[in-house]
Amino acid sequence: MFKYIKHTNYPVNIKKKDLKMAKYLITQFGGPNGELAAAMRYFSQKFNMPDDYGKALLNDIATEELGHCEMIASMVCELTKNATVKEMEEAGLSSMFTEHGKGVYPTDANGVPFTVSYFAVTGDALADIMEDMAAEQKARAVYENLITLTDDEDVKRILLFLRQREIVHYNRFKELFLYYKKKGY
Repeated sequence: MFKYIKHTNYPVNIKKKDLKMAKYLITQFGGPNGELAAAMRYFSQKFNMPDDYGKALLNDIATEELGHCEMIASMVCELTKNATVKEMEEAGLSSMFTEHGKGVYPTDANGVPFTVSYFAVTGDALADIMEDMAAEQKARAVYENLITLTDDEDVKRILLFLRQREIVHYNRFKELFLYYKKKGY
């Protein structure tokens, strides 16, 4: 069902250390509007889609979102590479360092750990797809905020790619919603 390709959908090659950006960016890994929540939401919802088309679409997007988790985690690692404990403290990452060292752990920008309460599964295809469209719009907005917070072109290029994928996913969910609505689901 899954095929792992040993490279990211878009190259992650950040040359400059930026611990504050890493702190902000981690929310797209483990925050309420992040990639892990999206992957789990779509994967869980796919089982109640009324046909194979909807199941396949949600599964495909869930899988892509896991790839985005890998990109965000890679970015965080590159932004914190060779950081000292003092630099971590100065960037407000001392709590994260205390619990996880320099490991990537799914939290929001405030250090609140990931929770499944970030998403819902209602079993109603239209309600779930509406949530999915809203989730993609929220993720897009977060990416736009992150783009505003950095001057690093390496970081911006990746964030622009991820932002664009949110727009594509939104449009795919909108198409599915309209298709199901027309079918009377």
